[in-house]
Amino acid sequence: MHWRPYKTLFFVLTGLNSFATTFFFNYLLFLFRNQFHFGRKETLALGAVHGLMYLFFSWRGGRLAQRLGYLPTLGLGLSIMLASLAAAGLFPAFAVQVGALMVWTAGMSLTWPALEALVCDGEDERGLPRMVGIYNLTWAGTAAAGYFTGGAIFDYLGLAGLYGVPLAVLVLQISAVAWLMRRTAAASPHAQQDKPADPPPPPPAHAPEAAALAQPVPPETFLKMAWLANPFAYMAINTIVLIIPDLARHFQLTPTQSGIFCSVWFFMRLLAFAVLWKWTAWHYRFRWLAGSYVALVAGFLTLLLAPQLWLVIVAQILFGLATGLIYYSSLFYAMDVGEASQGEHGGLHEAAIGLGICVGPALGAASLYAFPGSSHTGTYAVGLLLLTGLAGLLWLRWRPSRQAHPSRQS
Repeated sequence: MHWRPYKTLFFVLTGLNSFATTFFFNYLLFLFRNQFHFGRKETLALGAVHGLMYLFFSWRGGRLAQRLGYLPTLGLGLSIMLASLAAAGLFPAFAVQVGALMVWTAGMSLTWPALEALVCDGEDERGLPRMVGIYNLTWAGTAAAGYFTGGAIFDYLGLAGLYGVPLAVLVLQISAVAWLMRRTAAASPHAQQDKPADPPPPPPAHAPEAAALAQPVPPETFLKMAWLANPFAYMAINTIVLIIPDLARHFQLTPTQSGIFCSVWFFMRLLAFAVLWKWTAWHYRFRWLAGSYVALVAGFLTLLLAPQLWLVIVAQILFGLATGLIYYSSLFYAMDVGEASQGEHGGLHEAAIGLGICVGPALGAASLYAFPGSSHTGTYAVGLLLLTGLAGLLWLRWRPSRQAHPSRQS
């Protein structure tokens, strides 16, 4: 199927998905804090199970998208999310809320690999970086908007806003997917969904961009380093996201104020995506990836240990820029070096994110349950884990390579 006429709509679907999922998950944590008296360890434990669900279903979602088709998989994921939110909105009991969150996570996990594949499918070597850049700006910008405005929505509309806004977005998304499936089926009634009706001859083997060949490190090693760094970045991200309701209580911030003061890193990540899309000198430069990782650790520890709100804001600036480069590296090197299909790429990329979402909060929660005397025990434990990721990056960079560098093959 030729997707180009529908690319704009795919970006709209991506933006709606990012806005609604960011708003719902982050402010559901405030609901658990207020209604079910969750503290740090309970919230981190919940986040770890959420991450485990995301890890498994996003990995499966990438494969399902290749077999079932991108649009059917997207529609299935959105429908699962809609059903779970409807149940959660009707039945406020604790067990229903937790169960609905897990089902919602499973559905959401199917949507992102399909969206990434729809955006990137059919693009040549010039079009693919452009699509990746627009995709990153779209989801990061709407995620920032979702967090920034979500506190006010939660404050003024309460449960009606928490469930009503994402339900309304899901209805729009499912309607758009149904329309797309009708249009694409009518355009190629005898073609297999999501497959070209008359496939072109196989393209020449893809080679990484010229910058990769000027480095002493093989491009495949940069892909491994980025795929190592990104899960660690999400360990830090999700630990912070889960602790923000407790930080808000410490600094006496309402959800509206939390949306304003704790969304800085979202906007810094968006800024990083905009710069990295147009400025490509960071490609295949180890110092940029390593420097971003060091900034990630510094920003993480400062943000969660800061005694004053202004330090939290400064730490978010550093943290957002660092996570932007690490995430962009993972996606860019996968597309420039990797050889899997678009759907499998998306599934593997999201599964790596799920690994980080699970492991960081799990370690933080376990540390707090084992050593309940200090509220910062989990922060120190995750910080030490992040340092092992830095050691892994350094090992990958300077280990003896067993592969011949492409520039030296002749």
